[in-house]
Amino acid sequence: MEQSKKTEVWLRGPLPNILPLLQPVAHALMQAREEVRELMKNFDSTLLDVKPVGLASVRFHVQHLTGVLDRLFTYARGEMLTESQLDDLKSEGQVGQYQAVELLIDLFNQQIESALDQLKNTDEGTLTEVRHVGRAQIPSTAIGLLVHAAEHTMRHVGQLLVTVKVVASGSKLP
Repeated sequence: MEQSKKTEVWLRGPLPNILPLLQPVAHALMQAREEVRELMKNFDSTLLDVKPVGLASVRFHVQHLTGVLDRLFTYARGEMLTESQLDDLKSEGQVGQYQAVELLIDLFNQQIESALDQLKNTDEGTLTEVRHVGRAQIPSTAIGLLVHAAEHTMRHVGQLLVTVKVVASGSKLP
């Protein structure tokens, strides 16, 4: 079992009840969950809002990871965002939102579980259907949104990793 934790999720084999075309999306989301959990272990909550050289804070990245998955998976279902989702978008990174690191991580983990459930229930016939994004109704496809959600999530995990390392070390970037 210890070896499987060291092996990246995509190398552990296919996930049950996920379409073959969506396996990479599920693998990326599960990888993100593991990396965020490990990265944020023992992170000092008082550092959540530090913005090294004006860059986004740790709080922003974790909230954005949660929110962007919610929003992109909503669009992938062919739905528009709710007022609550729009409010959450506006509050990403704001000081005072969810003070405990553990709560931020729990919310992210819940969103990953929701996304995995949606992947399990996705009909393969809908993957190439047009979906519209945002108020401008920019056309995409269901699979395009799901893949972008995975890619965007991993991009922010990378940004979170750097931010956590810089903030936790007390380093000042040039």
